Amino acid sequence: MAHELDGLRIAFLVAPEGAEQVELTEPWEAVHNAGGTPRLVSTDAGEIQAYNHLDKGDTFPVDAVVSEVPSAEFDALVLPGGVANPDNLRTDGDAVKFIASFFTEGKPVAAICHAPWTLVEAGVLKGRTLTSYPSVRTDVSNAGGQWVDREVVVCTSGPNVLITSRNPHDLPAFNEAIVREFAADKS
Repeated sequence: MAHELDGLRIAFLVAPEGAEQVELTEPWEAVHNAGGTPRLVSTDAGEIQAYNHLDKGDTFPVDAVVSEVPSAEFDALVLPGGVANPDNLRTDGDAVKFIASFFTEGKPVAAICHAPWTLVEAGVLKGRTLTSYPSVRTDVSNAGGQWVDREVVVCTSGPNVLITSRNPHDLPAFNEAIVREFAADKS
């Protein structure tokens, strides 16, 4: 096991249903394998139901409820995608506040696929360059972000590092970037 992320607690924020399973499990494994401590945060206690595109996938136990845990307990945030997941999160005030606080506190955030919808809702994209699933492009632009079509984008032109990718095919580059950038932020 590598040790780049030793001592770091990484929040993975997802809705009770709709997270794209591979966009949760592969970054989780990358964080864990680098020595970090991933924690599953959701809007409800119990379990979340992940999806493999439109089909139900596995369930995963929730470690913390977003309304009961401050962002101060974490060193970084990962936002998995899936269409329904970020759409549900963006309507939850506690989830939106939790996300925005990582920007206010200058902590790194990583979002993949449709997850930037939550960043739009949190009002944190003005002047930022990022990527996402192509259908989110107009929302990103309307929120003041500059959308680009790249495998992974690391944006440092803001209060924190923002790492984004387009879809599950980009996961190898996304995972490499989150470990590298989370580790760099640690030092």
